[in-house]
Amino acid sequence: MSDCPHVSDLPRPEPVPLGETCPGCLAAGTHPVQLRLCLVCGHVGCCDSSPLRHATAHFEETGHPVMRSFEKGESWRWCFEDGSIV
Repeated sequence: MSDCPHVSDLPRPEPVPLGETCPGCLAAGTHPVQLRLCLVCGHVGCCDSSPLRHATAHFEETGHPVMRSFEKGESWRWCFEDGSIV
């Protein structure tokens, strides 16, 4: 794991999830493979193993750099800007 400058800029406490699943997958009628939580705004999106990659799309649209797994029992975080686990 590495630390990155984006982690120190994250809101504390972490944002409340805006939903329980990926709204993009719901709208498209697809099934999210794994869920990710944006640690800047609380958006929930699907991972890159899902057909539409909504978590990455959210980063590309907003520039919000850090997300964490939104799967039960997982707490790892990923920085899109640095391309590493943080």
